[in-house]
Amino acid sequence: MEEGAMRLLAAAIAIGFGALGPGIGIGIIGGKAMEAIGRNPEAEGKIRVAMILAIAFAEAIAIYALVTALIVKFA
Repeated sequence: MEEGAMRLLAAAIAIGFGALGPGIGIGIIGGKAMEAIGRNPEAEGKIRVAMILAIAFAEAIAIYALVTALIVKFA
């Protein structure tokens, strides 16, 4: 295989697997937060803040994967 093709394949695998974990994690976080709000509606504010914070941290991992894929592709 050509070096350029290998770089593209490596970048695609890096962003693919790098986005898979955070995507699943965000789905689980959202589902559990809705479940918690359903059980205890009075705590909605605290649950929402914790949910948004956890989603932001999970999304940061996906951004690291994107940066890694771009480095592999262009460097």
